[in-house]
Parts: sequence; C-alpha cells; structure tokens
Amino acid sequence: MMGLMASDETRTETRTETGVQAPPETRTHARVDGDAHETSAEAPATRAWTTWTTRLLVVGIVLAAMNLRPAITSLGALLEEVRDGLGMSGSVAGLLTSVPPLCFAVFGVTAPRLARRFGPGAVVCAGMVAITAGLLIRPYVGGTGGFLAATALALMGIAVSNVLMPVIVKRYFPDRVGSMTGLYSMALAFGTSVAAAATVPVTNALGGHWQPGLAVWAVLPALAVVPWIPFVRNRKAPAASAPTPAAPSTPSRGQESEKPAEQPPLRITRSRTAWALAVFFGLQATAAYITMGWMAQIFRDSGVSAGTAGLLLAVIMVMGVPLAFVIPRVATRLPHQGPIVLVLGVCGLAGYAGLYFAPVGGAWAWALLLGVSNCAFPLALTMVGMRARTGAGVAQLSAFAQSTGYLISIPGPLLVGVLYQHSGGWGLPIALMSALMVPQIVVGVLAGRDRTVEDEAAR
Repeated sequence: MMGLMASDETRTETRTETGVQAPPETRTHARVDGDAHETSAEAPATRAWTTWTTRLLVVGIVLAAMNLRPAITSLGALLEEVRDGLGMSGSVAGLLTSVPPLCFAVFGVTAPRLARRFGPGAVVCAGMVAITAGLLIRPYVGGTGGFLAATALALMGIAVSNVLMPVIVKRYFPDRVGSMTGLYSMALAFGTSVAAAATVPVTNALGGHWQPGLAVWAVLPALAVVPWIPFVRNRKAPAASAPTPAAPSTPSRGQESEKPAEQPPLRITRSRTAWALAVFFGLQATAAYITMGWMAQIFRDSGVSAGTAGLLLAVIMVMGVPLAFVIPRVATRLPHQGPIVLVLGVCGLAGYAGLYFAPVGGAWAWALLLGVSNCAFPLALTMVGMRARTGAGVAQLSAFAQSTGYLISIPGPLLVGVLYQHSGGWGLPIALMSALMVPQIVVGVLAGRDRTVEDEAAR
C-alpha cells in the first residue's frame, strides 16, 4: 500500500500531464488480462479522457471544493448580526454552529449508497444544487427555524460532496491520491478563507444588511453545477485510469476474460484504524467548526473590529491553501503520519495559549498557528485514501470516518456557546479547545500507522 502511495509522484513517465494514463500503446506494463485486442480498443476512450473530460473533472473538483465551507464561514463572520436580527441567545447560536457537523453526520452516511445508485458525479451535481438553493433562501425565510432549515439544506449538499471527494479522487486518479487530495483541499481552504475575509466588506458594499451579505454566496455553487453536468450519467471511471487489481499470480489465457468476484462490504467497525481515524476526524472537525463559528466573535469581544476579526479568521483558513497541497504529498511519502499529527497539535496548543493570555497583542501570530493546526483536515482526508487498498474500501472508510467523526464533533460548538453565555467570557471555551487537542494528537498518531482497514476487518 505504501509503495503505491509513494509512487504517486514518480510514475509520471506513464502518465499524461492531466493525470490520466497514457494511451495503451505507450505503457510499459500490460494489464492483468493481457488481451491485446481489448487494450487497443480502450485507446479512443483514453484519448478522450486526456483531452477535455479529465480537465473538466479537475475543474469540477476544484469548484466543488471551494463551496464546501463558505456556507459556514460567511455565517461566522456575521454571527453577531444574525443573532441580533433573529433574536438568538448564545445557546441557540451555539446550536446553530453545531448544525454543520450534525448534517454532515446524518446525510454523509447516505453518500455511498446514493453514489452506487446514481453515480458519484450525479450526487455531487445535486449537492451543488442543494447548496445553491439553501444559501439563496436562508436569509429571507424569516425566523430561526426557517434559517436553520435552509442552512440544513445547504449542508446536506456539502455533506454528500464531503464524503464523495476522496472516493472520486481514488477512483479517477488512483496513482495521484496525494496531489489530487492536496489540490481539492487547497481549493477548499481558499473558498473558506475568501468567504471569511470578504463577507463583511461585501455586506457593507450591499448596504450593510446581513441578508444579501449571506445570500451572495449562492453564486459560487451555482457556477460549480456546470462542470458536473456531463458526469451525471457517467458512473464508471475511464478504463485508462482504473486501478489494476492485484493478483497473486499471472492468470492463464483461459482465465483472462473472467471478471473478479464482487467483494462483500467490509466490516469496517472491526478495524481499530477506522475507529482511530473516525475519532481523529471528529476531534479535528470539532476544532474546525468552533473556529469557523466562534473565532471571529472571540476576536471581536477582545476589542478587534468586525472587519479585522474577519481577516483574522481568513488568515486561519488561508493557511490551508499552501499547506493543504503540501501536507498530503508529504504524508503519502511517510511510512507513519504521526509526526505530522504531532506538529499540527503543538501548533494548536500554542495558538490557544496565546489566544488566552494575549488575544489582541499577538492576534496575527495566534491566527497563523491556529491556521497550521487547522490543516489536520487535509491530513485526515489523505489518511482515508491511504488506509484502504480499494475504491470500495475508501468509500466505506470515508463514509464511516466522516459520519462518525461529525457525530463526535456535534457537542463542541454547542458547548462553547453554553460556556460563553454562562461564564461571560472566553476563558473556559478556550480551555476546552486546548484540552481536546491532546486526545486529537493521540488518536491521530494511531490512525497514522501503516495499516489497511481491509486487513484489520478480515481478522
């Protein structure tokens, strides 16, 4: 498994610059079935995918990833205005910041089943439509209940796309898991940071009302629908980029045309690595959604202006742009991802300590440190692709880790809101964030071990 990942950047001699294998006549290795006629018949499909279809898929992945967080960070930047406009208490606002992981847990688990029935491209396309509709209507439906329902609609689209992104990368780019994961993680971080930084200035430019300042973010997912339309009916990966199944020995000519038996679903809950990855995912998601929902408010309550607080939140998120591309590529080259987990955790602890003792004086430094720590998300996604050998295994592990992880993360933002309201300050919430970083480091080290869920689930 690690050999496969390590070859992510070294097998370029048999790849085109778009990431799809070169036509069969230029390959240095034959397929397992070894049938020359079948190989030559695949050449037109390969060329088609190397010209425009693969490029369109990459564009679709990037645009989809850019829309997986603005629904949350744009709200975080205007949370005080939304609370005043809808009459929310601190506890209700905490509930609002807990809605994203709740929706991700509830709807994310359905993504593999929907993908098997309709194809992953169709599900992601529908997800972008749901995000568009939810963001467009939520500022205008009136009342807290309607706002929550419209937010849940947008988050439903985000949830299924969250789960299917690692699956699509593994399926269509099996030998570039690290670089493609880095690409869409970088796009995700970029969209997140832009929404955090631009929401307040855009709101001011639109008259100072929070409703159009939130609704404007429906434009991006509407654009992201377009590149996924050609993939709505395409349920299969191109033959040229499909991973070659491992075989214990070279099959005989009489067996070449036989199709491998379909493997039953893994008993994923028997895998300790799957559980460690799920808990790691949940704890990093807890930190991320507390950050996206409350960090701007923490800075504002410390005396920072609303615009500067939004910029500080954007700095935290924008750190993921370069690091989300670098970390997955480094992770796929290491036999154990524990050292990366440790570095990210130490940065988080240092950032929270600074936020507690000098929230204004060192605000930019704490934002940088917390931004580095926040990059546990692309690391978790990369480990999802590394801890399973097959596309089906990645789909199961992705759904399990993300759904279980988001369930674990639900209480965090809500508890922060409750602690803030009842203590009247941010000391206890920051202490909670710091305390959660310790188990995140421990389970992250366990999840980073060189193992696969297929091996563990079979025991």
